[in-house]
Amino acid sequence: MNQNEFIKAYAPATVANVCCGFDVLGFALDQPGDEVWARLADKPGITITAVTGVDGLTADPKENVIGVVAQKMLDDLQLEQGLELQLHKGMPVGSGLGSSAASSAAAAFAVNELLGKPFTTQELVLYAMEGERKASGSAHADNVAPALLGGFVLVRDYAPLDVVPLGVPVDMFCSVLYPQIELKTSLSRSILKQEIPLKKGIRQWGNLAGLMVGLLKKDYGLIGRSLHDEIFEPERSILIPLFKQVKEAALAAGALGCGISGSGPSIFALSATRETAQAVSAAMEKVYAHSGIETKSYLSPVPKEGVRLIAQTTLASA
Repeated sequence: MNQNEFIKAYAPATVANVCCGFDVLGFALDQPGDEVWARLADKPGITITAVTGVDGLTADPKENVIGVVAQKMLDDLQLEQGLELQLHKGMPVGSGLGSSAASSAAAAFAVNELLGKPFTTQELVLYAMEGERKASGSAHADNVAPALLGGFVLVRDYAPLDVVPLGVPVDMFCSVLYPQIELKTSLSRSILKQEIPLKKGIRQWGNLAGLMVGLLKKDYGLIGRSLHDEIFEPERSILIPLFKQVKEAALAAGALGCGISGSGPSIFALSATRETAQAVSAAMEKVYAHSGIETKSYLSPVPKEGVRLIAQTTLASA
C-alpha cells in the first residue's frame, strides 16, 4: 500500500436497549454515522490530524476514542507502526444514538483494513469496546456490536464476550426523533432501581423472548406485542420532555413499537414499511412542533451491513 493512502471507514448510528432488551440488544441504522480515515505514518505513535463535524472533541490520541482503539490494536499486535487518523463526525454527540460507538467502530475497522485484516469483525467488537470504556467508563457492546455487524445483535454475556448477530430477518424501518436537550448517561443510569419486582422481571423476559421469536419467525404482530419495557422506561422517560405524547403519536400512526434509544434523549419507533415510518416520523415531529425544543429527525432502514469501507484515497485528493 502507498504510504500516502487513506483508508476511509463509515460506521452508523445505533439504537441500544430496544425497549425490553436493556443492555443486551441493539440494532444498526443506515444513517447518520461517523467516518474515520487512517493511513500509515513514518514515525511510531498515533496522531489525530483532524476532528470535524462537532466542537469540543480533543485530538489527543490518548483521550479521543479513535486513538484509544487504534493503540490497543497496535499493542496487541506488538507493532510500533505509526498511524495518522482523522475523525469526521456526522452524528450528534450525547444523542443516545451511539456516537462514541460509531467513532470507535469506524476506527477499529479502518485500522484493521490498513494493517491487513489481522482481526475478524467479531474480534473488532472487543477493540471498539475500549473506545466505549474511554467515553463512558464502561466497556459495553450493545452499540458497537451492531455498528460493526449490522442488523440486530444480542449481547448474551460479557464473561467471555458472547455476541450473537441476528441479522435483519424482516424488513424494518426506524424513525428517530432527537430532542436537542442535554441528558447525561450518568443521570439516566443513576435513577434506575437496583432491584426489580419479580412480576415485572417475568414480563420483561417474556417480551425479550417474544421479540427474538417475532424477528426470527417474521411475525410483526408478535414483534409489536413484545416491544415494551416494563422496568426501565417508566423511570427514564420522565427525563425526556413529551416522551409519553410522542410514543402515543407514533403508535397511533402505525408504529410496531416506540421507546428510548440508549440512554436518550432520542426516541425511536420501528415500523414494517417505509411509508408507515414516514407517517410515524411526521407524527412524532408534530408533538414537538410548538414545544420550543429543537429536534432532528432521521428515518432509516435497519441495514444488514454495519461498518463499511467507503474508499481508499491518496493524500493529495483527501
